[in-house]
Amino acid sequence: MNNIIDGKKIARKIETKLKKEISNMKTKPKLAIVLVGDDSPSQIYVNRKKEAAKRIGINFVLYNFQKDIKQEKLISEIKNIQSKFKPNGLIVQLPLPQHLYASKVLNAIDPKIDVDCLTDINQGKLLMEKPFVEPPTPLAVITILENLKINLKGKNIVIIGTGVLVGKPLAAMLLNRGTTVIGCNSQTKNIKQKCLNADIIITAVGKKNILTADMVKQGTIIIDAGITMRNKKTVGDVDFENVVKKAKYITPVPGGVGPITVVELLANTVKLSKLKSAN
Repeated sequence: MNNIIDGKKIARKIETKLKKEISNMKTKPKLAIVLVGDDSPSQIYVNRKKEAAKRIGINFVLYNFQKDIKQEKLISEIKNIQSKFKPNGLIVQLPLPQHLYASKVLNAIDPKIDVDCLTDINQGKLLMEKPFVEPPTPLAVITILENLKINLKGKNIVIIGTGVLVGKPLAAMLLNRGTTVIGCNSQTKNIKQKCLNADIIITAVGKKNILTADMVKQGTIIIDAGITMRNKKTVGDVDFENVVKKAKYITPVPGGVGPITVVELLANTVKLSKLKSAN
């Protein structure tokens, strides 16, 4: 079906552009990832980032820590990585073990190398329309819409899921681009009716079949940014089999938002590396 968005194809285009940019740089950008524990999905995501970084010429270093590491020790290690390795981009792979309060750990990252845009400072800059970079998954959603040549101004957009990783920053980014946004969470009433009035629906929950065909009008654009594991298979939020018949465009899971998210993370690393060189 020609309404299915090929995220891998979009990602390859961006990778080609980045590879060319990096080949013209005096020094290769450096990306560091901090991984705590042995969460299987996290290891898969980190490996994808590592492989993509290698393909385009970014120096990649992974720092592994035991899941029982104390918060103070982890924060100290993050600061140590920044002072010794001097990366252009640093990520703390989420989720963290429960005893590590994520916000405190994330704020140990220098905002000028925070490629995930998760520090308090960078979240604030995003709201004020003055970000160093924009967060990769929301940026991947924007990239998809731009590739479809969608004029976002005046569009009615529903985001299902208002978490700090995708829903909240994406709402800000879309509002900054002149759209009307409704953010839906577990307390929202009449989600179905809100979705039926939408031009674009974006899901970011991590719960299978949270968006079904009866919630979607003919010709809606559907972006599925949710991800969860079912029987060792990666699935999204959308009842894809049935919703695809009504959607103007739709992203699959896997192969939709995910590959673009990885490459946008690398694009952020390149951007921050250039900003550092310019100063």
